[in-house]
Amino acid sequence: MKPIFIAGPCVIESQTLLNEVAEELVRINNDLGVDVIFKASFDKANRTSLGSFRGPGMEKGLQMLSDIKQQYGLRILTDIHESCQAEAVGKVADIIQIPAFLCRQTDLLVAAAKTGKTINIKKAQFLSGNDMKFPVEKALAAGAKDVWLTERGNMFGYNNLIVDFRNIPDMLSIVPRVVMDCTHSVQRPGGAGGKTGGDRQFVPSMAKAAKAFGATGFFFEVHPNPDEGLSDAANMLPLAQLYGLLQELL
Repeated sequence: MKPIFIAGPCVIESQTLLNEVAEELVRINNDLGVDVIFKASFDKANRTSLGSFRGPGMEKGLQMLSDIKQQYGLRILTDIHESCQAEAVGKVADIIQIPAFLCRQTDLLVAAAKTGKTINIKKAQFLSGNDMKFPVEKALAAGAKDVWLTERGNMFGYNNLIVDFRNIPDMLSIVPRVVMDCTHSVQRPGGAGGKTGGDRQFVPSMAKAAKAFGATGFFFEVHPNPDEGLSDAANMLPLAQLYGLLQELL
């Protein structure tokens, strides 16, 4: 199966940022003959602190993502946190993502499935790869035609994650498209004094290890200046490094 790639900023910060990332993704797609899917969140409902930046909200955020889709011809992936968001998001996004900590929420999965769009379900930090057959069953029973699963690590004590790469082949026994979330898997959740820390230097290694275990997709949050990012700054890959890493993975 030809690998797919997903990339973009963690959260929508500005139209300028979206345009800069989109322009680079178009260049990568043209040069490498791939189809990098554009990802950004209109609302980060799961930030560590109440005062953390969440994004522009659904109405404005979806319009910004729609503009990117129309201007650059990129497929769009974004996440939902409530079932009431699914219908509106389905009118813009090509792939609707279910956050890891919500992957067992039946109503959310059903609402996403009813849009007819591809559903990407992220594996919860507290579940095994084999456990993900149950969220997939819920989505398929509700009418989903295409379901992906994404590995993003498991809790390892407080403020730390560890990736058990055996989850990738386990999930490949459930669905043919298993994505490695190479940036969220290097998080240190809540481990930076009211925000999430992380170790972005390990992102390329996460991707290469996942490829060795058979991953059929790769997810990277990217930013032109990651340390200035308003969400997941410690984990995002510098945008300038994405091209070379995708070359290696191909």
